[in-house]
Amino acid sequence: MLRNLLNLPNKYKVLRGMLSYGTLWPCGCLIEQTLIEKRTFRNYDWMKCLRFGLFGFFFMGPTIYVWIRLAGVMWPRRDIKSSLCKAITEQTAYDPMAISSFLFTMTLMEGNTYEQAKQEVSDKFLDAYKVGIIYWPCVQTINFAFVPARNQVVFTSFFSMCWTTFLAYVKFLQAHPHVDVDHHAIDIHLLEM
Repeated sequence: MLRNLLNLPNKYKVLRGMLSYGTLWPCGCLIEQTLIEKRTFRNYDWMKCLRFGLFGFFFMGPTIYVWIRLAGVMWPRRDIKSSLCKAITEQTAYDPMAISSFLFTMTLMEGNTYEQAKQEVSDKFLDAYKVGIIYWPCVQTINFAFVPARNQVVFTSFFSMCWTTFLAYVKFLQAHPHVDVDHHAIDIHLLEM
């Protein structure tokens, strides 16, 4: 039975991404809580980590799996030109939906209203997207060009952990607009572009 359980991610490829996103997104949340909120193990917001894990597992894992498979069909070659096309298409077609879904869903999961979730997207989307437009095309061009197709979702999930740390930071600033964060101490001075 244990062997069958361990073989599930090989049988159902989408599970590899779901498991890696469901694990790494809460890790990104913990990194943000440690660096920005100055929390420790005793006072981490574990419910916040759970929300990140659920979003990573049920939304990010499956959607990035579908996107990467679709991109492989649209551009089957793995050269730099095709990889760059995939990365740019992802930045213009997939990332706006992913960022908006994150901001909207996480706001709802925090117990806020539909109107507050819409306002969250309106307030924070552009700042997050400006950073993503620099970060993701670089990561995904390397991913599509050099990583075997079966490992591309997992590769993306590791870089997504860094991205999640940033998104958690964006959410933290929304919830605590008057907190003075020393941006230079943690080298995250990207929102003021």
